[in-house]
Amino acid sequence: MLDALEPIEARWRTELTKLDVAVDDVPEVPDGTAPDGVLADSGVPLARLVAAGVDRRGQPTRARIVLYRRPLEARAKDGADLADLIHDVLVEQVANYLNLDPGVIDGES
Repeated sequence: MLDALEPIEARWRTELTKLDVAVDDVPEVPDGTAPDGVLADSGVPLARLVAAGVDRRGQPTRARIVLYRRPLEARAKDGADLADLIHDVLVEQVANYLNLDPGVIDGES
């Protein structure tokens, strides 16, 4: 994850100072609700952008991208595919956070 994040962070460091990136094993998907985040073909989220807010104790929280390790690993064919998938998911989530096109984040535009 750090290797995929490094080039994005290098280019967008100033804009990402209030964003955290975390990894969790699996997403919590409540019954009867559509999951949010980047979706795999099976409908299982690969990542989620959590907006800044306030926690249960009333403390402010920073925005964060949560990558879900097991769904990412299950979707990837091998290590190189996993690295590419993580990069693509991070680009999409950072683009959502900054309200930009993913091509701009990835340096294509």
